[in-house]
Amino acid sequence: MKEDQPTPGRRSVLRTAACLGAVATVGLIASEQVRRPGKEPVPSPAPTAAPAAGPTVAAGPPHGLAQAGVRPRKASAYRLQPMTGYAAPPVLRRAAPPVRTSPFLKVADVGRALVLTFDDGPDPRYTPAILKTLRKHAVQAMFFVCGEMATYNRDLLREMADDGHVVGNHSWSHPRIPDLPPSGIRRELGRTSEVVERTLGEAPLWYRAPYGAWNRLSFEIGAELGMEPLGWTVDSHDWTARGTATIVRRVLDGAAPGVIVLSHDAGGERSQSVAALRSYLPELLVDGYRITVPRR
Repeated sequence: MKEDQPTPGRRSVLRTAACLGAVATVGLIASEQVRRPGKEPVPSPAPTAAPAAGPTVAAGPPHGLAQAGVRPRKASAYRLQPMTGYAAPPVLRRAAPPVRTSPFLKVADVGRALVLTFDDGPDPRYTPAILKTLRKHAVQAMFFVCGEMATYNRDLLREMADDGHVVGNHSWSHPRIPDLPPSGIRRELGRTSEVVERTLGEAPLWYRAPYGAWNRLSFEIGAELGMEPLGWTVDSHDWTARGTATIVRRVLDGAAPGVIVLSHDAGGERSQSVAALRSYLPELLVDGYRITVPRR
């Protein structure tokens, strides 16, 4: 794919279509809270407050922190080194209402659907092996990339797209979003969308807040960039698990129709994540799960 910057007209069309049509055509199910004109936004539910009609977001640091004021343990271990110098982020437009006030937490239960997601990459040490395993079983996943990793590994972004995977936005440097001013959130999300768009020809339609820490501004700015927020319902805990078998057990025990599984292909030593995927993916398929991704 060409790395040239798409024309402003094309970018506008892409983002407008993404913002207006992504959810309607994907069929994702989540909390129905949205922000409508003239009404105050409703805060995102804490991960321990399970909605009556769906599973809760897995809790536990550093991911799964949805409550304001709760800081991740040793966040610096999961933050990537910031790079200096960058292109200006894309021009934001006013978000068309309604704007979500909580992330999507599950997919429609159609044919025992299940989504695998990987955060923090791409990392040339681990991402290629994960892509190889997914390719072997002919399934697609979602990769929520950090801009400062993506900008140095654009070949891996192209490989993801060529294999049919969905490339999402996971901020530029993996900060805790509620700690940032509006300009900081725009910079973190906008720069990453710009890298993805320059590399793949279209901007990402989905984003995920680092540590699962969302706030009102992140939902609004994400919408202005044409993206929908996606959380998770099963945390593999591959960022802290002791042993591949533990990761495999957490994924298989948490598997259920409609769930979204959180794993990582970067942000630390991820050889266990690679090995675990080789083990649990074929078991999920044998159990009748259809590994899927949201589409426009």
